[in-house]
Amino acid sequence: MDLPREAMLLRIFFGENDKYKGRPLYEAIVNAARLAKLAGATVLRGPMGYGRSSQLHSAKLLDMSEDLPLIVEIVDTEDSIKAFLPTLDPMMGSGLVTLEKVQVLQYGADVKHAPA
Repeated sequence: MDLPREAMLLRIFFGENDKYKGRPLYEAIVNAARLAKLAGATVLRGPMGYGRSSQLHSAKLLDMSEDLPLIVEIVDTEDSIKAFLPTLDPMMGSGLVTLEKVQVLQYGADVKHAPA
């Protein structure tokens, strides 16, 4: 799949304890994105953060938080991302979902090598 230079980034913020149908929410989102044939998805784990409740979640030993922030990022065409949003909606009990236009500089392994 080729991505156009102008694409869209879907960014989903939630906690690592969030579930969907008994499994981790991040797994459900990534698997749904794969089934939808979106270009790619990445799960990022944050060492510290807070959301709407202002409750601080931290990886520091003294805080003992087990609900660290997670972010799933998905990049694809604007049409593909917008078509995926109805799939995402029932998965999200709480959290933050953002969209932004991005420029794709490189995608895939088509790297040109200089002649030896």
